[in-house]
Amino acid sequence: MCLSIPSKIKSINKETNTCIVDTMGVERSASLDLIDQEAFIGDYVLIHIGFAMNKIDEEDALASLEVYKEIIEKMEEQDRLREIENAENCPSR
Repeated sequence: MCLSIPSKIKSINKETNTCIVDTMGVERSASLDLIDQEAFIGDYVLIHIGFAMNKIDEEDALASLEVYKEIIEKMEEQDRLREIENAENCPSR
């Protein structure tokens, strides 16, 4: 399953029809060839396999990013708990 995390456009290269986006602190390049609307710096887009597929409303993008942050925090917490459980189950040497 692929998750498309909202990404904010930081810059646009009109010659190559690409943009640099910020996805939760990670910057990457994406093509604008498949997007059906004009994109501007500051817009949020959904990226799939290196292509901006569509724009997303800023309010919806920020709400989605908050959910992703919560998921990441929970995953990290579960990983920590799993490590503690594994350490407690290790046989003494």
